[in-house]
Amino acid sequence: MSTPTRRRRAPKDELLPLSDVLEELGISRPTWYRWRDRGFGPEARRTPSGRICVRRSVLDAFKEELETA
Repeated sequence: MSTPTRRRRAPKDELLPLSDVLEELGISRPTWYRWRDRGFGPEARRTPSGRICVRRSVLDAFKEELETA
């Protein structure tokens, strides 16, 4: 008998770590926190392990908003 194999689902909307977000936006960590304090920037979430992450769709929408401004 063969054992059933599990299919891995590709994440529909991956969580990006803050370091990747900063690199993609081309900003420093202090700039990120300054933006956050002023209510600007993409919405971020803290994972159960304590890491700050941003959803890919949220980051893409934020970048589009920057381009149109």
